[in-house]
Amino acid sequence: MTVSVVDEHAETRKLAAQVAEEVYAPMAEELDVTRTPISLAERKRLGDLGFLGIAHPERFGGAGAPLSQALAVIEEFAKVCRPAAFQIFESNTGPAQVINHLGTEEQRERLLPNIITGDRTMAVAISEPDAGSAATDARTTARPVGDDGYVLNGAKRWISNGGEADHYLVYARLSDAPGAKGIGALVVDKAMSGVSFGAPERLMGFRGIPSADVIFDDVLVPKENVVVPAGKFSSLFGAFSIERMGNATMSLAIGQAALDKTLAYIQEREQFGKQLVEFQSIQMMVADMVLQVEAARLLVERAAGSVKDGIPDPLQVSLAKCTANEMAKKVTDLAIQVHGGNGYTEEYGLERLHRDSHGWAIAGGTPSMQRIRIVSEVLGRRFDQRR
Repeated sequence: MTVSVVDEHAETRKLAAQVAEEVYAPMAEELDVTRTPISLAERKRLGDLGFLGIAHPERFGGAGAPLSQALAVIEEFAKVCRPAAFQIFESNTGPAQVINHLGTEEQRERLLPNIITGDRTMAVAISEPDAGSAATDARTTARPVGDDGYVLNGAKRWISNGGEADHYLVYARLSDAPGAKGIGALVVDKAMSGVSFGAPERLMGFRGIPSADVIFDDVLVPKENVVVPAGKFSSLFGAFSIERMGNATMSLAIGQAALDKTLAYIQEREQFGKQLVEFQSIQMMVADMVLQVEAARLLVERAAGSVKDGIPDPLQVSLAKCTANEMAKKVTDLAIQVHGGNGYTEEYGLERLHRDSHGWAIAGGTPSMQRIRIVSEVLGRRFDQRR
């Protein structure tokens, strides 16, 4: 169910929904229970179907389609199998888009084709043990060493696909300048000497999406792997708006899936001799679910429509992400209540949706941080949270 008036990507959405339902939905529960990602073969299948390169240039093997088309595919997959949707999210809206928009042509040619086919993956490494929302407090350093490149030292935490990804876009201090002025980004390969990983995190949700610390101990990174030099932190976070769009879409999908399950359930389940939908109390809860899902959808669509030169408007993205993140948590909770005891079982998949909703609300900047960004963007002012 959706109230979107015109869906310009209806055919793509239909194909994605069919593949997601037939191929990936049957494995979703097992991936969650075992906390394992989809296999390399399944990831490459997504590449063969063209889902990993939708929003990338044709010259690298992509489709050259608008971001909104990739978001439509992400939504359909995320309704039924978040581990599979994550692969599409990561390739189309994740760090590969930073390479696409901010990297050198050599970096694009070297990295993007294999990401688009699914042969390799890239994760973003921003947060640290003492630098989460305060990303500019990062202590990971990349010190220049002659003409050889940089020596990287530090640790990153809460890295989705940590230990699984082949490449890492690492935010690090490339100079001694304070705050954001010293931060840039460089690509680190998993196979480089000095790269290691912490134990896999046991998260409440996000199961099937590995998460682990990434540790750098005197890792020599060639200078051609620098994507953004120190002093260009604002451009990094401009490109990061694409990832936050993907995040908002994942939350939208979770809320929509919970609503769809609920609309079917209240017309099938009977109590006191009549369908649940006949009870006014149920109608009130379901109406709230519809209102919240559709409000989030409109904001996500508006943010997707704000794209200029490949980058969405940061205010529209923060509005969409904050609303969608909080909507998914509330709507999945209401869905569990409407389903009663059935909603509390694993059988109906609602508890999995609810667990995942909290993960997406934390990832990519919490709703609290989005609110700060919203005020900053509306007023055109910067606020120092340290004072």
